Amino acid sequence: MVSLPVLSGAKAVRAFQQAGWQVVRQRGSHIILIKSGHIASLSIPQHKELAPGTLRALIRAAGLTVDEFVELAKL
Repeated sequence: MVSLPVLSGAKAVRAFQQAGWQVVRQRGSHIILIKSGHIASLSIPQHKELAPGTLRALIRAAGLTVDEFVELAKL
């Protein structure tokens, strides 16, 4: 099992885009992503460093494992 990386909000958005999520709008400091076939949307804060619990919740809501997300974040 791979440990959770420390990422900025912008890097997290790019990783989720690699998984097929699309940016639809921005509300304040949060970028909203959607993906067809998923009921949930992702709201990613644009912070310099995302809290581990926030990142883990986003990964879970996206239907990914931490290992899959780490591979996407490396690109």
